[in-house]
Amino acid sequence: MELPQLDRETLCQWSTLSYPGLVKELCALFIGSELIPKDDLNDLIDRAFSRFRHREVVHLSRLRNGLNVLELWHGVTYAFKDLSLSCTAQFLQYFLEKREKHVTVVVGTSGDTGSAAIESVQGAKNVDIIVLLPKGHCTKIQELQMTTVLKENVHVFGVEGNSDELDEPIKTVFADVAFVKKHNLMSLNSINWSRVLVQMAHHFFAYFQCTPSLDTHPLPLVEVVVPTGAAGNLAALPGAALPLPLQPSSRKLSWLLA
Repeated sequence: MELPQLDRETLCQWSTLSYPGLVKELCALFIGSELIPKDDLNDLIDRAFSRFRHREVVHLSRLRNGLNVLELWHGVTYAFKDLSLSCTAQFLQYFLEKREKHVTVVVGTSGDTGSAAIESVQGAKNVDIIVLLPKGHCTKIQELQMTTVLKENVHVFGVEGNSDELDEPIKTVFADVAFVKKHNLMSLNSINWSRVLVQMAHHFFAYFQCTPSLDTHPLPLVEVVVPTGAAGNLAALPGAALPLPLQPSSRKLSWLLA
């Protein structure tokens, strides 16, 4: 896949957009109108963010000494994964309805992925979701978020072992291609492309909020610190083909993704 190039004029136009507006523009770069017409795409993204508690969906809190925190926890489950999974689920249901298909989503979780995935597809008529949670290894609120959803398409099972151990049987299942095809299985994980695509908007939004002007040459540098567990949220750092002058840093914090 050839990545699109962004020029300074495009960045200037994007710099005034809301977070949902940035998501729409980024998604339109990779999702052609032959797949999802632009009006439909915008409607899906608006629907995805309709239940977020903050009117801006995400918010940049300005602290002191140049330190800022990008708040990614305003979704239903308080996890940053609400942002990308809510969109991924809307895209999935869009295609399933058009093709009159049904899928079963299988998810292993350490806590936040399971609850965010359930929230994104609960009640969907074209999707059943099976979540395996490691008993005793999730926080109480995460466990309750997963086990108290009373929708017919949501199936949650507690399993022995930690999240790495429960990944092994899931990998074995997906390695059986015939079984996967027979039961229309899929997963929602950290390397799903639509998740990475939506998470790219975090960096664009925060950069524009932290940069007073894009008229300077070269563009101002912003240092970035991304707290991470398994590095899933680092996967969305814009590459050279979608250039932002971002510098990963573990020393001096200029803005922080939490």
